[in-house]
Parts: sequence; C-alpha cells; structure tokens
Amino acid sequence: MASLAQHVAGLPCPPLSGASRRRPAAQRRPPSALVCGTYALTKDERERERMRQLFDDASERCRTAPMDGVAFSPDDLDTAVESTDIDTEIGSLIKGTVFMTTSNGAYIDIQSKSTAFLPLDEACLLDIDNVEEAGIRPGLVEEFMIIDENPGDETLILSLQAIQQELAWERCRQLQAEDVVVTGKVIGGNKGGVVALVEGLKGFVPFSQVSSKTTAEELLDKELPLKYVEVDEEQGRLVLSNRKAMADSQAQLGIGSVVLGTVESLKPYGAFIDIGGINGLLHVSQISHDRVADISTVLQPGDTLKVMILSHDRERGRVSLSTKKLEPTPGDMIRNPKLVFEKADEMAQIFRQRIAQAEAMARADMLRFQPESGLTLSSEGILGPLSSDAPSEDSEPTDE
Repeated sequence: MASLAQHVAGLPCPPLSGASRRRPAAQRRPPSALVCGTYALTKDERERERMRQLFDDASERCRTAPMDGVAFSPDDLDTAVESTDIDTEIGSLIKGTVFMTTSNGAYIDIQSKSTAFLPLDEACLLDIDNVEEAGIRPGLVEEFMIIDENPGDETLILSLQAIQQELAWERCRQLQAEDVVVTGKVIGGNKGGVVALVEGLKGFVPFSQVSSKTTAEELLDKELPLKYVEVDEEQGRLVLSNRKAMADSQAQLGIGSVVLGTVESLKPYGAFIDIGGINGLLHVSQISHDRVADISTVLQPGDTLKVMILSHDRERGRVSLSTKKLEPTPGDMIRNPKLVFEKADEMAQIFRQRIAQAEAMARADMLRFQPESGLTLSSEGILGPLSSDAPSEDSEPTDE
C-alpha cells in the first residue's frame, strides 16, 4: 500500500483550471443528496421514470414486433367483421341505437362497420323542426328501415317515416273495413275540398262530402267526424267523407227529440247549431212564433241552447232544428228563453204526442178504404182490432 501511494504521488498532476475551481457554497448541492457520486431521485421522479421506460418499451415493441401476443391477424379481423355484418339491402329493417342528434337528423349505431344516419324529414310522419319533437334522443333503441346509401362514404340512410306509413295505411284499411267513424283535423284545403290528417296520413275530403256549406278557411284547424271512402296505398289516395259520418250520427236522432247545441254562426236566414259534431240549421222562422227581425238580438255565437229535431236528410246530411216548437207560449224565445229551455222536454213530449195522433189519424183514413185489414181507430186515436159487434158493410140490417 505504501509503494502504491508513493507511485501515485509521483505522477504529474496538471494545475487546476478556473472551471475546476471550488464552487461557492450557495451553488453546491447539499451533501445529503450525493450518494456514490449520483443524485438520488424523489418518489415522483422515480414514478415518472418508470412510466417513461414502459412507454419506450411499448413503442419499441410496436415498431419492431406489432403482432407479438395478438391471437389473430389483420386478415382474421377483416374476416370476423365480414361474418358479423348485417343486411344492408334497401328496404330491409335494422335495429339501432341513437348516439348523437344534430339539427339535420340523428346518427344511429347499427353495430356494423357502416355508419347510419336518420334525416330529419324521415324521422316521423308529421312535419317537425328537430328530431327531439319525435322523441328521438341519444340512447333510444328503435327499428329503422334502410331507404338509401350515400355512395360517397357508404353511409346508410335510415327512415322511421317509411315504417310508420306502412302501419298507418294498414290501420286505415282496417278502419274502412269496420266502417267506423274517425276524427280528422283539417290542415289545408283548395277549391275542391279540404285536407284532413287521420292516422298521421293526409286525406282529402271533397266539398261534396262535407255536411254543411262552408269554405276551407272556415274549416281550417277544426276537427271533423269522417268515414273512409277510398284507401289506396299504391296510388297514395285517401278519400274521406264527412257526410257519411254525419249520416251515422243522425241515425241516432229522432224527429221530436231534444238535444243540446251550441251556436256556431249566424246568417241572415238562420243560425247554424253544433249538436254533437253535427251542424243543424235553426231557420229564422223556427226561432219563435213571434217574428224575429234580427237574429243577433236572440242568439249569439257560443250560446248554448236546447233545440228540437224537426227533420234530417241523411243523404244530404242536413238537419232542421226548432226552438219555436218548444215555446210554452208564443214569443217566449224572445222574451224569456230560459223558460223555453226549462220546459223544452215537456213541450217536446206534447209535440211528439201530436205527431203520433196525426199519424194515427192518417192511418185511420187509409183503413177506411181497406176494411179487410180488420183494424179500427178508438176515440183516443189508438188503432185496435175491429169489434165483432160492429156492423160490417156486408151485414144485413135487422128489423127492430
């Protein structure tokens, strides 16, 4: 050891340069941070160093051996995708989930390599401003119909409207077969008639099939009872009739019956009364026994009143009404309409009795020319069998 020290001491040593001079105390690291000539890392620095090393290793593997540890090849992946692909033929149905909506429609996840889009005008049968109005929101699972494909990016174009149309036409055919009355809202019109919305479809109601004389403007936004006349999905023809629906309702109305109505409008010749979806005319001459110079002094639109059915033409869809027949005394409809409505049922009963007696008298007049019928009319106006002790035309007079 002594000889080694002497040997080292005998080696030439260069003088210290300015850069090798001892640093000021302020710039020197604390002695505790030095271990065997290297700096000790803190815990956070060690974690960052570990993550960096892992990233470098992973990057190197991806560069040099990207398929190491993968159980299938890129060809296997393409084959798997093709084998699980769905039927994308135009007209086929497909289930999907809405995952994003826009102002123009919605994007649909159909579990396929193809993307799918639902345009706004294919979201439902009605005209809407955004798909949310049709209840289409992210997360909605629904069945769609494929109606087209964008050749540019192979995006499938989907539709809910097409499915809804098929169901609506089927429903209309069923309702026509059952000959039921439906309700349609008038949404437009022209010189020939009005357009009404039924089951989400637009149907045409010719003015010849509207029960009352009116214009398209007057019927706009109103609901009409309707019956199906023609349902042709192939030609896109849906024809409806208000008259046929009214005829069914009118069949429930008997002459002399009292119904509650609402004044719809006033005309110089009378007032139109809504009696449960049927428009009846209360002619000015049938308002009161006293002369009515100005209808508006007796009735106003929106008034509720009781009226009696005078007649109804089922073919033409016309109903004639009267308050005149319900007056206890002539002129009550002008002076005291409240009394008229209170006594309406009672006065209608009297009217019906008079009608029945008149009909019985008419039948009795006919029987006078048909004695072989064996019927006669009592003093109360009731038909009954001819009495056996009543003289017949063929019997011979007896001597007293």
